[in-house]
Amino acid sequence: MLAFGPNELESRVMMFSEEERMLQETVREFVKREVEPQAQNADMKESFNIELFRKLGDIGLLGASVDEEFGGSGLSPLSIVMAHEELSASDPGLCLAFLAHSLLCVNNIGINGSAEQKKKYLPKLCSGEWIGAMAMSEPEAGTDVLGMRTLAQRSEDGYVLNGRKMWITNGVIDQQKTPCDVLFVYAKTGEDQQGRIALSSFIVEGGLKGFSVGQRITEKLGMRASNTAELCFDDCQLASDALVGNEGEALLHMMRNLEIERLGLAAMSLGIARRALQVMVRYASERKAFGKEISQFGQIQQYIGDSFAEFQAARSYVYQVARTLDLNASGARLDSDGVKLFAAPVGKRIADRAIQVLGGYGYVGEYVVERLWRDAKLLEIGGGTLEAHQKNITKDLCRDSTPIDNARF
Repeated sequence: MLAFGPNELESRVMMFSEEERMLQETVREFVKREVEPQAQNADMKESFNIELFRKLGDIGLLGASVDEEFGGSGLSPLSIVMAHEELSASDPGLCLAFLAHSLLCVNNIGINGSAEQKKKYLPKLCSGEWIGAMAMSEPEAGTDVLGMRTLAQRSEDGYVLNGRKMWITNGVIDQQKTPCDVLFVYAKTGEDQQGRIALSSFIVEGGLKGFSVGQRITEKLGMRASNTAELCFDDCQLASDALVGNEGEALLHMMRNLEIERLGLAAMSLGIARRALQVMVRYASERKAFGKEISQFGQIQQYIGDSFAEFQAARSYVYQVARTLDLNASGARLDSDGVKLFAAPVGKRIADRAIQVLGGYGYVGEYVVERLWRDAKLLEIGGGTLEAHQKNITKDLCRDSTPIDNARF
C-alpha cells in the first residue's frame, strides 16, 4: 500500500504556510481513507462515485475559491493546486469531476455572477447538494470557440437556447442520464460591432424543459471515474436572469477561467507523476533480477532519475504560477498555457516509465500505473490541447516587435 504522507518526494524548496500544510494533510488523510479504497473499482465500472464526491463538500473543497459568505472556503490558488495534486495521486477521474465542478462552474459563478446568482446557486454547489458543470465544447467546436453554434436568442421572457455541447464532464451524474443540477453555458447571442460573433454566458438549471442529455459517453481511454456527456438544448427557455454579466462578455469569463482550469489540470499531472514515481521507486527497490535489486541497473536508474528531475521541475513551475495567480483578473495566459504545456506530458511520461520498470505487473491494474497512464492522456487534450498552448505562447511572445523582456526570464 502506498504511503501518502510526507516523504522523500516532497520538494525541498516548497514553503507552505501552516494553513496550507494543514489543508494538505487533511486532503491526504481523506484520500487515504475515502478515495484510494474505491479508485480501482470506480475505473473498472466507469462509475462516478457521487456519494464520495459530495463528501468533498464536507472538507470545504467543492467551493474552494468561493468566499465564505456564499458557503465557500476562500482558498488561494496555491491551496487549490495542492488539493488537485493530492486527489489526482489516487483517483484522477474523481479529481476531474471535482475540477469541472469547483473551477469550471462554481468559480465561474463566484467570479462573474451577480450577487443574486451567487446567493441562489453557490451555497448548494459548495456543500455538494448540487453538482455543477461547464459547457463550452461542441461536436464541431473545441479549441475554436468562435466556431460554436449553440445560439441563445432573445424572447419575451428571456432567451431561447438551442444547440449541442459535447465532452461535458459532470454533464450527467448517473447512468440514468440525469443532467447536472447547474450548468454554466457559453452560447452565441449575435455579433459585436466588428462583425465577430458575440458570446454570452448563461446559467442553466437541470430539469428545465428543453435541456436534456443526448448521450452518456462511455468506453473512454481514461478518466472513467468521471461522467462525460453530450448535452442538448431544444428551445430551452431561459429567464432573463440566467444571463451572467452582460451580453458579449463570455470571452472575458472564458479566458479568465481557463487560467485557473489549466493550472488545476497541470496540478493533476503532478499527482499522477508523483504516484507513478513512488510506485516505480518502491518496485525497483524490492524486485531482484540476476541476483540484485533492479534499481542497481543503469537503465532503471535513468528512468527513476529522469522522472524525479522532471517531477520536481514541473512541480516548481506549477506552484510558482499558483503563488502569483489572481483569480479576479486575467493576464496570466502565458504562464497558464506554459505550465500546462510543460506539466501535462510529465505525468504521462513518468507513468509510462513506471509501466516499463514494472514490466508485466505494470500492465495490469493491481499496481495502478496503467490506470494513471490512461488518465494522463486527457491532460494533453482537455482544457486546451498542447498544440493550442504552443500557439498561444508563440502569439503572446511575438505580439510585439520589440525584443522579449529579459525580466520575464
